[in-house]
Amino acid sequence: MAEKARIPAKNRGRPKNYDPDRALWAALEQFWGGGYAATSLDALAASTGMNRPSLYAAFGDKKALYLKTLTRFTAEMRAALGRDLYAHDHVGDALKQFYAGALDLYLSGPDGPRGCFAICTATAEAARDADIRETLEAVLKEIDEGLTARLTLAQARGQIDAAADPASLARLAAATLHSLAVRARAGEPRKTLDSLANQTASLIAPKRG
Repeated sequence: MAEKARIPAKNRGRPKNYDPDRALWAALEQFWGGGYAATSLDALAASTGMNRPSLYAAFGDKKALYLKTLTRFTAEMRAALGRDLYAHDHVGDALKQFYAGALDLYLSGPDGPRGCFAICTATAEAARDADIRETLEAVLKEIDEGLTARLTLAQARGQIDAAADPASLARLAAATLHSLAVRARAGEPRKTLDSLANQTASLIAPKRG
């Protein structure tokens, strides 16, 4: 009798319709809703449709999976920086669109406002985990650099004061972004959050004339 064909260990238990990006986003949603510490492997398995061995084979342990979700979220953030910050010629209008897009995301949770994935989950773990702290630091740095590049361009176009420091203004813009994330999660109304975002944009790049 012919020996049964063996399923390769790396594929054992993996769903036939396995989609790495879809599974990763499902895990991200699970961490986003419950936080890193409170999210169990059983919850991650249920949300991704994968059993524990398959999760480990595809993504590593819980922390490795969480770090991958942070990287996935950073890719979305990078796309928003490139899209919204250059959607308008005037940087003030671009900042308003950037903040509006961020708020759409922060307020989009299935169970209510959830803020920014990185700010509202990684900060709780960064104090005691060096890997998460370094990843969060890289996320914040990328936001700062993206905003600095856009504000430097705006300065060259005469849209912000020639004596201003684009990097300092970028950190102010980023600080507002992070504040919006926390305030959104705390339940502040959209109208109040939009007002804060628009005031910051106008403060950084007031329209002249």
